[in-house]
Amino acid sequence: MSAPKLLLVEDDTALAELVEYRFRGEGYDVRTTDDGDEALLLAAEDTPDLVLLDWMISGTSGIEVCRRLRRNKSTAHVPIIILTARSDEDDRVRGLETGADDYVTKPFSPRELIARVGAVLRRVRPALAGETITVGDLVLDPTAHRVIRQGHPIKIGPTEFRLLRHFMEHPGRVFSRGQLLDAVWGSGSDIELRTVDVHIRRLRQAIAIAGAADPVRTVRSAGYALEGV
Repeated sequence: MSAPKLLLVEDDTALAELVEYRFRGEGYDVRTTDDGDEALLLAAEDTPDLVLLDWMISGTSGIEVCRRLRRNKSTAHVPIIILTARSDEDDRVRGLETGADDYVTKPFSPRELIARVGAVLRRVRPALAGETITVGDLVLDPTAHRVIRQGHPIKIGPTEFRLLRHFMEHPGRVFSRGQLLDAVWGSGSDIELRTVDVHIRRLRQAIAIAGAADPVRTVRSAGYALEGV
C-alpha cells in the first residue's frame, strides 16, 4: 500500500521541519510549502490524502485555501486540518464552517497531531490507516491485499484492486473517467480515457458472483460509481 500523501502548509520554518520529520518517520509522504498560492498548485498537481493548513501564511490565506480546496471537485473530498495560534471560539467555528475537518491550536504536541491525522484518515479514508473497508457485501483488506464478497475470496489484479479501493472509499459517488485516471493511475499519467473502461470491465468480471447484482453503476455521460448491494 502506498504511503499516505500529506500536504503541509506552514510558514514557521522550524515547526514545519519538525512536523515533516515526525510524519516522515510515521511513513507519510510529505510535501511542504509556506505559501497559500503554491499550496493550491501542489494540491492540483497531485491530490493529497490530507492537508495540514496554517491559518496565517503568505499569499492566499489559509482560510481561503481551505475554501478553494472545498470548491474544487478534485480536492473537495480531501480532509483538512487547520493549524493556528488563534484560539477564539469564533475562529474555530469559522474554520470548521469553511470546510476544515479538524482544528489544532498552537502550540501543539507532534504526537497529538499525528494522532489527530490518523483519526481523521481512519474516519474518511480507512484504507490509508490499514483498516478493512466494507461496502454492501464487499470487504477489502488493504494490508493483506484481499477482497471478499459474500464470504468468497476474489482474485483481482493490482490495478483493479486500486480501482475498487478508490470506489469503496467513496461509495455512491460518481467519478468521471478523468477523475479515476488521476486517482488510480496518477495525475501525470498519459493513459487514454478508454483504458478506464477496460479496467472497469475487468473489475466487474472479477467481483461478479452468480445471482448477485453488479455493484458498479454506469452513469451515462458522467462516469462510474460503486453501490452497496
